[in-house]
Amino acid sequence: MGEISIPLSQVRRNAVTERQEVEGWVKQHLSGLYLEDPEDAHGSSSFFGGQDIADQALETLEITGYASKRSRVAPETHRGATRLSPYIRHGLLTLPEVWQKAQGGEYEDLKSFRNELMWQEYSRHLYNFLGRSSQEPIRYELPQLDTQRETVEGLAYDEDMECLRGCDEELRESGWLVNQTRMWMASHHSIREGQPVGVGEDEFFRHLLDGSRAANRLGWQWVAGTLTGRPYGFSRSQVSKQAPEWCNKCALRDRCPIDTMPTSPEFVVRRESASLRVQEDLGPRAVIKDGADAEYVWLTAELLSLRQSALVQNPKLPVVFVFDRALLRRLRLSFKRLVFLTETLFAIGAERTLEIHVGDPAEVLRGRRIAATWTPVPGWKHLQKNLNITELHPWPWLCVSKGVVPLGSFSAWNKAATLADGRGHNFQ
Repeated sequence: MGEISIPLSQVRRNAVTERQEVEGWVKQHLSGLYLEDPEDAHGSSSFFGGQDIADQALETLEITGYASKRSRVAPETHRGATRLSPYIRHGLLTLPEVWQKAQGGEYEDLKSFRNELMWQEYSRHLYNFLGRSSQEPIRYELPQLDTQRETVEGLAYDEDMECLRGCDEELRESGWLVNQTRMWMASHHSIREGQPVGVGEDEFFRHLLDGSRAANRLGWQWVAGTLTGRPYGFSRSQVSKQAPEWCNKCALRDRCPIDTMPTSPEFVVRRESASLRVQEDLGPRAVIKDGADAEYVWLTAELLSLRQSALVQNPKLPVVFVFDRALLRRLRLSFKRLVFLTETLFAIGAERTLEIHVGDPAEVLRGRRIAATWTPVPGWKHLQKNLNITELHPWPWLCVSKGVVPLGSFSAWNKAATLADGRGHNFQ
């Protein structure tokens, strides 16, 4: 199959595009590049992509009671999670924007919510430094698996367990989970079942609309203990507290396989924390122009906000987005993720002249003078070396570093972190 170029003049250019149309577009143009069989493929049951939808979610942000309700799982009406994460992950909402919006309220609610934003920021700083090596245990090694035990594909659990079955169904149906259930599944898979962290992380990455190699991978390493040396143990007590109705109707409620906490494994130090005290390269802090004026604005899935400076400062330039065919074939992302991205792209196409390509980004972009945003992921860093980026915009960091940065633990980094606008964050 050759390169595909799909100008969005070929689709109805409305601010909100019908889900059915988007699903049809993905099935036509990204056939063979997603996880599910076409007859079983559907968009998220809970989330739609697009700048307007992201902005509405931010405008209605309510964090009252967040500290006490953020871990609530069932019933869903009692949950306190904000559900902003898919929009944050793809840069429709930046962390500085969300931080600024979260004003007022009770101190503990604001502290708890902003602490989650800091965790997201920390994951990006750590991934920016470690890159693809972050797939290896960051600081501690888990013991070797029992060689007699079969390694499973995907997530391992007894299908009669109401708690994990419910989590798995929500993951595959909506492409999203509250943080509490992410920890339950990760802990059960890696600690109780003794399965490789990478297998579970990849499964989450395929399905989660907010799946990233920064936050998702760091979350799994934190749960497994390879970041801290202290794993998160999952047992019935947590389900009884945060989702009691699941325990009450579970077929295994009288013989619960997770009635007690799992045995904590013995860890081996892989890397001392001191080795992760680093000088960071966070890209430019102001726009850098080099050579002739740009002809196009290049967007990636990391930053799709219509408010990003590369778009705002070039209001008349056409926009280019490339679905990397080889990468998608390797990742086998869920259809839900591709629908969410495409909905977001269609919304951009309602505002700007937009080309969508399916192929090799280097080939598509070769010879074009590009305006782009510096991006803290290894794929972007590798690709940009061979492109003619004549206008480079800064990444919208929430925090910037000064001197040596302690990336070895979240608490140490959080204590030293300074907001990009120069203020302290007051929640150390």
